[in-house]
Amino acid sequence: MTKPLSPELKQYLLITGNYWAFTLTDGALRMLVVLHFYSLGYTGIAIAMLFLFYEVFGVITNLLGGWLGSRIGLNHTMNLGLLLQIVALAMLLLPAVYLVVPWVMAAQALSGVAKDLNKMSAKSSIKMLLPADAQSALFKWVAILTGSKNALKGAGFFAGGALLSLFGFQSAILCLLSLLLVVWLFSLWQLKAGLGKSKYKAKFKDLVSKSRAINVLSAARLLLFAARDVWFVIALPLTLASQFGWSHWAVGSFLALWVIGYGAVQSAAPILTGNKASARLPDGRTLTHWAMLLSSIPALIALAMWQQWHSEAVLMSGLLLFGTVFAVNSSLHSYMIIRYAKSDAVSLDVGFYYMANAMGRLLGTVLSGWLYQAYGLIACLWVSSALLAATVLVSARLSKQQA
Repeated sequence: MTKPLSPELKQYLLITGNYWAFTLTDGALRMLVVLHFYSLGYTGIAIAMLFLFYEVFGVITNLLGGWLGSRIGLNHTMNLGLLLQIVALAMLLLPAVYLVVPWVMAAQALSGVAKDLNKMSAKSSIKMLLPADAQSALFKWVAILTGSKNALKGAGFFAGGALLSLFGFQSAILCLLSLLLVVWLFSLWQLKAGLGKSKYKAKFKDLVSKSRAINVLSAARLLLFAARDVWFVIALPLTLASQFGWSHWAVGSFLALWVIGYGAVQSAAPILTGNKASARLPDGRTLTHWAMLLSSIPALIALAMWQQWHSEAVLMSGLLLFGTVFAVNSSLHSYMIIRYAKSDAVSLDVGFYYMANAMGRLLGTVLSGWLYQAYGLIACLWVSSALLAATVLVSARLSKQQA
């Protein structure tokens, strides 16, 4: 007879399913907007501006969302995130003539709020479902959640490119909206009430972390994600489409496969870092070593492309190597913030940390559009390498920091 699932595991699976569905629609929406507005003749900086409010409101949401989650419960913040994404998708169903830049930016702003409410809720919930001494299990659960989420984000990129090619922009949006509506209704019915609700009523002064470890880790996270997005978000897909002549389908499919592989590596991080075999938990030294490994990759790609040495092949292989090493860095970060977060204020600490993550994405997105338009992809890669060198210096400050 099959042993029934524990209540904690059931909630973990439900939270993961919510996160998966949201991420699928979010990845598809990102690819739809980039490729659709590029086909309409928008420049790189103009497309970057469409995502400006997405990232700005992500910063605000992570800061305030942790406070909100501690007061009303993570189940409510997760369901609110799903609902806001449904509204954001509905805003894009208007006829093309009404999809002017301010309207699309407003829809993306709402989507940014939704995404970070959902992510903060999912990551914070795991801390509440495991005992304090189960650190190895925590690393494994966080790695699986983070990796599977990014695999679904890659599937979303593929779905976005495919739906745009097959059905057009509005029909693709309607498909995503319908899927998310079903998930939202099921989540309202099944997700446990009061999950993550703090006994201590957090005040606004508690929004800023007082933990040195979390502050340093947050700074490293900001630099890490700025370094990724400065060439990945705008510059890379537009280079593939304009310089190498890739179709929408090809761009969406390749980036989808990249992110799916990236997610698979994230899930395997406990094995790749040796922590699963040795039962040694990641620390600041682990972060520093992996950040050092990552920092040289964009510079090597830039150097090869500057010399025009098999540019397309170098970009593809370099992107795969970068994705593998970045995935391990990201998974280590995701575990360590959950480890450092206080149990009775987990959403506050996680919210502050992902606020820094959103600031990094915002910086990277704006730089990606501007640098690509002014100087091209190679400049984006050099800036990425410089940001990763700064990540190494910041991460080294955690080497002797204890949780």
